[in-house]
Amino acid sequence: MRLEPITWDRLAEALAVHADTLKPSDGGPWLKIAVDGAPAARTGELAEQVAAALRSRGLSVLAVSTSGFLRPASLRYEYGKEDPDSYFDGWFDTGALWREVFGPLEAGGSGRVLPDLWDPVKDRATRSPYQLLPEGGVVVVHGPFLLGHWFPFDLSVHVRLSPGALRRRTEESERWTLPAFARYEDEVTPADRADAVVRADDPLHPAWSGLDTP
Repeated sequence: MRLEPITWDRLAEALAVHADTLKPSDGGPWLKIAVDGAPAARTGELAEQVAAALRSRGLSVLAVSTSGFLRPASLRYEYGKEDPDSYFDGWFDTGALWREVFGPLEAGGSGRVLPDLWDPVKDRATRSPYQLLPEGGVVVVHGPFLLGHWFPFDLSVHVRLSPGALRRRTEESERWTLPAFARYEDEVTPADRADAVVRADDPLHPAWSGLDTP
């Protein structure tokens, strides 16, 4: 895969420009974007930049982090607090994401999206209010392991770190998660599924694959 250097600002603008040309694949009025990657890849920062670039184009945008859709601790820690397989396939409540984020944005949906569901620190429901995303709006979902669940994304971006960079940029206390990301690379091959790949080994000098013009 050929990658070209780019700045984060230019990347966000390029993604926003491309998104503005797309029509939702499910026939509904809402566009759905994924910014996929490990926590060390800082997907939330890129998601917020993309959201800001879309808002500057007059679109209503809601950024949603998968960290707000973790399962309760009793389920996450069923096999211990540092089990990489549980982290890979049991920590994130994909059913809740379908129900609270993607379901309301299907064709004929209400547009009422729950921005988060569970507070992992307090280990209780966040009780956040629903937010109404008007027709023509965009949801930008960011976090790890987003690809491979058949989520109905119209545009997906995978922020990739090499194994060495991922280890260096992951806090020592979180390095037990690294086998989960290796499994994700092997089983899901996110770089092959994503519409665009961003290499972020050097956080100051990203490079990306570009996008095919629709």
